[in-house]
Amino acid sequence: MRFATIRTDDGTTAARLDGDVLVPLDAADVGEMLAVSSQAAARERADAPAVPAAEADFAPLVTRPGKIICVGLNYRAHILETGRELPEYPTLFAKFADTLLGPRDDLVLPSVSDRVDWEVELGVVIGSPVYRATPEEAAASIAGYTVINDVSMRDWQSRTLQWLQGKMFEHSTPVGPYLVTPDEVGHAADLEVRCEVDDEVMQQSRTSDLLFSPAEIISYASQAITLKPGDLIATGTPGGVGNARKPPVYLHPGNVLRTWIEGLGDCVNHCVADKTG
Repeated sequence: MRFATIRTDDGTTAARLDGDVLVPLDAADVGEMLAVSSQAAARERADAPAVPAAEADFAPLVTRPGKIICVGLNYRAHILETGRELPEYPTLFAKFADTLLGPRDDLVLPSVSDRVDWEVELGVVIGSPVYRATPEEAAASIAGYTVINDVSMRDWQSRTLQWLQGKMFEHSTPVGPYLVTPDEVGHAADLEVRCEVDDEVMQQSRTSDLLFSPAEIISYASQAITLKPGDLIATGTPGGVGNARKPPVYLHPGNVLRTWIEGLGDCVNHCVADKTG
């Protein structure tokens, strides 16, 4: 099954994809849908008509997740090409809900950064609470998968040893359009991931190259904190980021950023200039 969060005249609503239309459900977003019982989550809204998927205004898949946990250096080929050894543990950092962006929204490039870079990532959405979980228990907690681009301001990121400042810019992280349940994509074990800028392929890999699987990441993170329905996990990016190219390449106004994962769909975001700086 596939679910989305769409914007309507009355705010946002979770919706189920039924053929080529989105059927609004009785929840404000996918996160709220996952937090209630399955029966309530499936209840259709009598006051809201179905929306053609091609005409939908997609919001971020989960509008206010309690946690967004990200993994750095998690594709084997990418790690090895940087000259690093494969890590023993996942490298975790966090983002905030304010960073999220709809999968068709414009990406405003902040005027305070001139090194805005792309990172295609497999996104994981938690469906049930999990704490101190085994990998098997962690896998059972996954509601589904989605597409994320961890757009990063590399000049800010490299100012210190901590990455957060380059990752926390508002409305910089496209996520969506759909939550796709694990049964539809084989638990995302071997999906192609790709990032394009103006139709030029910049990143291309497969999720089978992930060093730490989604279940392993969730199990590891859950040793420290309870993961709850609607929490997001960004599992890391493969090689091909702009900052590592020679010479480096960054996003500019007018670029079209497309983030695609096999079986999950794509985010297509037009890059526009920041008018506030």
